[in-house]
Amino acid sequence: MNSMLSPPDAEAEVDAVRLPAMGTTVAAEDLHHALLAAGQEPAPIVVDASGVESVGQAVLQLLVAHAAASRALGRTFTVRDPSAAFIDRVVSSRLASAVGLDTEQGSFL
Repeated sequence: MNSMLSPPDAEAEVDAVRLPAMGTTVAAEDLHHALLAAGQEPAPIVVDASGVESVGQAVLQLLVAHAAASRALGRTFTVRDPSAAFIDRVVSSRLASAVGLDTEQGSFL
């Protein structure tokens, strides 16, 4: 049996930067490196926030900075499948527009 992923699944897995469940300051360094690496590719940057249980200020700052840098370069920065905890933290921090959260629709752009 072939254990390799099919090309669409492999591409989706490689392209998305997964946020850690606990987005602490310690986790921010690894996230920063992952976002920098994703920024080197010509494809849009996709951040998977589906497993987020808690997100700290350092992680939020990284997301805002990378989203702004991507958009300044004309590139797409998308947060997909945000967890309720992620949405609550981003909205309560008043950073929804900075990371692309459409608060009327409850989705990320």
